[in-house]
Amino acid sequence: MDPNRSAGEVLAAITDGLVALHARSYGKGPTSAKTYYMGDAVATFLWDGFTTVEETLIASGRGETVALLRRSAQAAMEEEFAAVVEEATGRSVIAFFSQVNLDPKMAVDIFLLAPETQAPGVESGVR
Repeated sequence: MDPNRSAGEVLAAITDGLVALHARSYGKGPTSAKTYYMGDAVATFLWDGFTTVEETLIASGRGETVALLRRSAQAAMEEEFAAVVEEATGRSVIAFFSQVNLDPKMAVDIFLLAPETQAPGVESGVR
């Protein structure tokens, strides 16, 4: 964790950054969000962030279309999402996972961070 920031400041920076990125990218952000930072993992839970079109698709039984669209968008913006976490933690993101859930309506973004210390000769990177 960045020694110049408290744990609460790091969590708030991640939550605020991801909420803003969701709002900017999808045209609507979540109504609430919470971030957890445990060891080499960061998980942010975001509630009620579906757009009107996505809500319509879900209501008409086309929720898998929404899930596919969201997964595709998250993959295209992976670097932007990782940058939010890297800036807040001062650590490199080596893996990013994103998933939506239709009932209850929420999303989760999970980041795996490079270990703070690595054995000599060990490389990190997204594989």
